[in-house]
Amino acid sequence: MKGVHNIYHHSYTFSFLLVFLALILFHPALSTYVNTMSSSESLTISSNRTLVSPGGVFELGFFKPSGRSRWYLGIWYKKVSQKTYAWVANRDNPLSNSIGTLKISGNNLVLLGQSNNTVWSTNLTRENVRSPVIAELLPNGNFVMRYSNNKDSSGFLWQSFDFPTDTLLPEMKLGYDFKTGRNRFLTSWRSYDDPSSGKFTYELDIQTGLPEFILINRFLNQRVVMQRSGPWNGIEFSGIPEVQGLNYMVYNYTENSEEIAYSFQMTNQSIYSRLTVSDYTLNRFTRIPPSWGWSLFWSLPTDVCDSLYFCGSYSYCDLNTSPYCNCIRGFVPKNRQRWDLRDGSHGCVRTTQMSCSGDGFLRLNNMNLPDTKTASVDRTIDVKKCEEKCLSDCNCTSFATADVRNGGLGCVFWTGDLVEIRKQAVVGQDLYVRLNAADLDFSSGEKRDRTGTIIGWSIGVSVMLILSVIVFCFWRRRQKQAKADATPIVGNQVLMNEVVLPRKKIHFSGEDEVENLELSLMEFEAVVTATEHFSDFNKVGKGGFGVVYKV
Repeated sequence: MKGVHNIYHHSYTFSFLLVFLALILFHPALSTYVNTMSSSESLTISSNRTLVSPGGVFELGFFKPSGRSRWYLGIWYKKVSQKTYAWVANRDNPLSNSIGTLKISGNNLVLLGQSNNTVWSTNLTRENVRSPVIAELLPNGNFVMRYSNNKDSSGFLWQSFDFPTDTLLPEMKLGYDFKTGRNRFLTSWRSYDDPSSGKFTYELDIQTGLPEFILINRFLNQRVVMQRSGPWNGIEFSGIPEVQGLNYMVYNYTENSEEIAYSFQMTNQSIYSRLTVSDYTLNRFTRIPPSWGWSLFWSLPTDVCDSLYFCGSYSYCDLNTSPYCNCIRGFVPKNRQRWDLRDGSHGCVRTTQMSCSGDGFLRLNNMNLPDTKTASVDRTIDVKKCEEKCLSDCNCTSFATADVRNGGLGCVFWTGDLVEIRKQAVVGQDLYVRLNAADLDFSSGEKRDRTGTIIGWSIGVSVMLILSVIVFCFWRRRQKQAKADATPIVGNQVLMNEVVLPRKKIHFSGEDEVENLELSLMEFEAVVTATEHFSDFNKVGKGGFGVVYKV
């Protein structure tokens, strides 16, 4: 029995070893991937140790751009063939050599360089540590520091998602956190191999009438706005070409007393997507298995119509027209000479000023909404009341639906000039521009266009009918005149309606041949003379054709 027991014992041990070996071979992450670091541990450049998120999508560690001797602590996509960085801790204070250590000190993460000088830190206010503190790389790429006994996101002591660099990842937020006073925005790399802060930022502008994101070029210490997102319409920002209906991506926008923020989520975790700002552009990249590289989903700006102030006030940019800039109906170019030279930056002016009474609205379809600096919003009213409210304010120049979902709710109102309008081919919103009643008479839109067409056709058809009647009456009159000019005479008989004389007689031969009877006309005076003024003496008889006289 003891021998049998040993056999079973060795067999069980051998099976366990096989399973363990299989797990190591086919699931190396179970034995090598670590996503947490305790206060007693550290990461160093020399050890080449990294943290890998659960699922193996993201990796945190030290890296050195090719051709440079500087070192950085960062996060990158682990499974993408071309290393793509999503976050850099010490982007503006790199390590000058390969000596670097990341560790937890109290309730702070610190990056130490040569001689243990602090290169980067989370810089949190010191407090009594209630329990052990750990650093953790989450599956979504967020690097957090928390108490070991609290995994709730609201209890994070610090997180990298609050300090984005040039990339927005799924579940990361851009915008303002009013509780902490923090503004989260993207900043480009200085160059493709230099992660230090570049000149371009993508940030939320809350100084306008409605919050919207803007692409800024910080040139010579000046903020030059390059592109704007337009206001959120309940589904998307009107100036960003996000594609709705994708079943693997969801867009979120929050605006309340605690925050104004934008984020997106992936419903299919096997598909990667990221939003990145670089020199002059904002790009969305995606990666769909089995591809190992990135595909450019969209990029801004895409054409001249995305350039700010390409077309001036009260004009809109349309790539399907020539020139691209178009005055809104009821407006004319402010500078005709520059306009004719394809310079639409001076914009357009009204042909008739608003009267504040009797004005109406022209509807423009598929528009990116104007700049919101002079805009306000009322989310409480029904769309049907938007026109009435705008007309009650003499300074209101335009309005649009604030939320396009479920048939529309609330309104955005503009006062002052309308600038930065673009016409889209399919997407966009309806924009209602206020016009004087005099301009609406000839700039009324689709309904009046159809009415004018119907009236034009009616007038044309009527004129053709009148002309046809006139021509027919003239032709009938000529026919009657021609009949009144002659009376027929057949053989030796005279008909009162027509006058006809025989030119040849009918000859009969043995073969009963008959020559054609040809009749000729004679003057009426000759008939009168021949009948002695139609004397009864010459009267032969009377028949169905009238009285017959002998000649």
